[in-house]
Amino acid sequence: MAKEMEVLNALDVAKTQLYHFTAIVIAGMGFFTDAYDLFCISLVTKLLGRLYYYKEGSPDPGSLPSNVSAAVNGVAFCGTLTGQLFFGWLGDKMGRKRVYGLTLMVMVICSIASGLSFGKDAKAVMATLCFFRFWLGFGIGGDYPLSATIMSEYANKKTRGAFIAAVFAMQGFGILAGGMVAIIISAAFKAKYPALPYKDDPIGSTSPQADYVWRIIVMFGAIPALLTYYWRMKMPETARYTALVAKNAKQAAADMSKVLHVELEAEQGKTEVKGNDFGLFSKQFLRRHGLHLLGTTATWFLLDIAFYSQNLFQKDIFTAIGWIPKAKEMSALDEVFRIARAQTLIALCSTVPGYWFTVAFIDRIGRFAIQLMGFFFMTVFMFALAIPYHHWTLKANRIGFVVMYSLTFFFANFGPNATTFVVPAEIFPARLRSTCHGISAAAGKAGAMVGAFGFQYAEKAIGVRNTLIILGVVNFLGMVFTFLVPESKGRSLEEMSGEAEEENGDAIELSQHTGHDIRTAPV
Repeated sequence: MAKEMEVLNALDVAKTQLYHFTAIVIAGMGFFTDAYDLFCISLVTKLLGRLYYYKEGSPDPGSLPSNVSAAVNGVAFCGTLTGQLFFGWLGDKMGRKRVYGLTLMVMVICSIASGLSFGKDAKAVMATLCFFRFWLGFGIGGDYPLSATIMSEYANKKTRGAFIAAVFAMQGFGILAGGMVAIIISAAFKAKYPALPYKDDPIGSTSPQADYVWRIIVMFGAIPALLTYYWRMKMPETARYTALVAKNAKQAAADMSKVLHVELEAEQGKTEVKGNDFGLFSKQFLRRHGLHLLGTTATWFLLDIAFYSQNLFQKDIFTAIGWIPKAKEMSALDEVFRIARAQTLIALCSTVPGYWFTVAFIDRIGRFAIQLMGFFFMTVFMFALAIPYHHWTLKANRIGFVVMYSLTFFFANFGPNATTFVVPAEIFPARLRSTCHGISAAAGKAGAMVGAFGFQYAEKAIGVRNTLIILGVVNFLGMVFTFLVPESKGRSLEEMSGEAEEENGDAIELSQHTGHDIRTAPV
């Protein structure tokens, strides 16, 4: 056990090195792709409605029926939830590295297949699009627990929060890239195939070439994932998994010496550990980490109801306040362009800065303070939008609405959207870390599904104002459940999970047999 603790202590105190940043980029590009793939669909759903659900003589362009829209927007979340649970469990059973490349290939293949959805009639295209987006989500789901766990197990104590948050912050660039790709593609096709607004030319407003636009936008997500596959395959297994789960301190030391400049002796082969190898469904896990798991799952669930509702349906909110013209006043490609421009502006001004504020401050002010603050301000701004909602719909006040709406995104990302990803990768034992992160993330995706499916119907049933009030209440509940989540700033993973106590207990027992105290092995 002394050798295992020596490896882990060396990782905790290792100086920040080039490989730490390499790992951030490798893991982060997966998250870039995740965000791009999950959110790019919201840019093209209006176009899909125009292409496949046009009704001759209708005063308005074609639009996806409610059930089809909910399926197209939400089916990827169903796959993501399943993938988080499955790959989270597999990452603890088979190792982080072995599963890591598999998730990426699933994402690449299904991203391309989504854009090649078969057939010409609406049912065939929507059915195959939903099928492949489910499996795309399945691959994305695996990226959550594995990326977070790998980064937490590579990082040192001092900057661990910033490193994990930086991986997650790549999600912001993915959302931004989705908007920018949609702007470029739609602008290029608009220039090549100009069309009149729907009210002037119902049929001609949607050129046949527009069918290529949504397919290109959807398939583009495969490129960044494909570029990082080679580097993922070159990453060694994390030392914490090898030492604490595979019980091979010699291999852990050898692996880390290849990529990090740490001085380690690797004398031992396999080590026999007498630690408390309690399982996920044991009383001991419930006693030690039950409330922690409740805290991480509940906060992530509540956050994602609000976060994904806002993200997926911001185009509807912008239309409701008149920031984007009514559909009949635009051509199909003009609508894609304007929706993408609005989403890009929100991402650039609030989403991306929010992520990087978290990276900058998470190891200074801590996870708990950032999460509590984020939920608090999300609650405040949501109620500030909802209560005087009529005021914001007036033309003179629309800019104010967009600013307030942007601030809810900023404090989601400089707040619980980042911390709910970071904390589950730090507070659970190594043998259950990926599984527990997967469970927490899956609870988040359950919230995203509530947001994706629920907002669609709530908006029509009770109106935007009442829906925003409900989201404000959801954010307040997130603030309450934050008090179940422990602060992990500046503490080692083994200290947080209780594994350091197990190691020390084993060390004391061994010292009684050998006459030597091995708890203070040199690093």
